[in-house]
Amino acid sequence: MKTAEIHTKKGVMKIEFFEKDAPITVKNFIELAEHNFYDGLTFHRVIPNFVVQGGCPNGTGAGGPGYQINCELDGENQYHDRGVLSMAHAGRNTGGSQFFICHNRQNTQHLDRNHTVFGKVVEGLDVIDMIQAGDVMEKVVITEN
Repeated sequence: MKTAEIHTKKGVMKIEFFEKDAPITVKNFIELAEHNFYDGLTFHRVIPNFVVQGGCPNGTGAGGPGYQINCELDGENQYHDRGVLSMAHAGRNTGGSQFFICHNRQNTQHLDRNHTVFGKVVEGLDVIDMIQAGDVMEKVVITEN
């Protein structure tokens, strides 16, 4: 099973993936990370008590990897909660590289089955609360467990 670590100056967030529920999305994130796509990108959008969002190559929220992937919304783990990783998109089936991490369940439950949940922060949850707009993902490391 592969996991990921998102390294920032505020700390490291360790991610476990939901491969059973979102295999295409997990594969996409891992492949981008293994090609250093996320290294040096910012969390361009931070909304307190909602989400931190990153993965835009131009730092504006309008960029992506040059392709789009389909949403995967039917799995068992398609519920947004604290620490959940989910794909950002500009409409159904338009995700690419941008993702967000949820601050809590209360303010994100309306996203359930609208955005693909593909993993969860299992260590470093406190880092989510410290991230501010413009903070950099120094590197995203994929590990085999």
